[in-house]
Amino acid sequence: MHLNVFTQCSPSPQFKGMWRLPGDRTATGYRSLDYWISRARQLEAACIDALFFADIHGVYDVYRGSWAPAVRHAVQIPSIDPALLLSAAAAATRHLGFAITYSTTYHSPYECARLFSSLDHLTGGRVGWNIVTSYLRSATANGLGEYLDHDERYERADEYVQVARALWEESWDADAVVRDAERDIFTDPDRVRQIDHEGRWFSVRGPHQCEPSPQRTPVLYQAGSSPRGIEFAARHAEVVFLTLADPASGAEPVAALR
Repeated sequence: MHLNVFTQCSPSPQFKGMWRLPGDRTATGYRSLDYWISRARQLEAACIDALFFADIHGVYDVYRGSWAPAVRHAVQIPSIDPALLLSAAAAATRHLGFAITYSTTYHSPYECARLFSSLDHLTGGRVGWNIVTSYLRSATANGLGEYLDHDERYERADEYVQVARALWEESWDADAVVRDAERDIFTDPDRVRQIDHEGRWFSVRGPHQCEPSPQRTPVLYQAGSSPRGIEFAARHAEVVFLTLADPASGAEPVAALR
């Protein structure tokens, strides 16, 4: 069994209103490095495997036709980008893993590959990617990209992961970085290659901008619960979120996914 702790970089990560309790630290702690470093050390001491950060792109604005209720009650707003915390928390720990949510709908795969290679280097191979297909229409209103229907988002995500994995796994040989000072060769270009991906959604030449990181490919998480989401998770993920009422009723969906 591997234990992950689920949180968000926002006040009251799951239980809304908890910030109102005397002694609660999330209301200001969510934006403090000291807070997250303390939490990371606490979790490592408890032998937790990973600290997992959920995230969204956009603001909830459907209830009462406005974003005001979400803002009023701190429903995932305000929030900060969890990717910026990981290096500091990793420097304060030795074994704790970290996973962050990153959207295949509103970011490019080349950018994604560089971010996770960077985090994998800086954490010493302790990073995971929660692959999400963003669903909030408010993200489009904020200029993040075109809103896509449910299954189309997963079609894009399939190709997105294919591109990211090609950059991580195929672009650089393990021994490409030679650091030959005498010949003035840091990286042997014959051991680095383009991926030359041409698809429906993406055109990515490469090569990848980062040398291979300790894991090369981060641990892949996925939380889709629809039939298309489960199909995606079965194809790509190493860790899958499922909401199961009890072991008996959960056995069938787990078996189907495997």
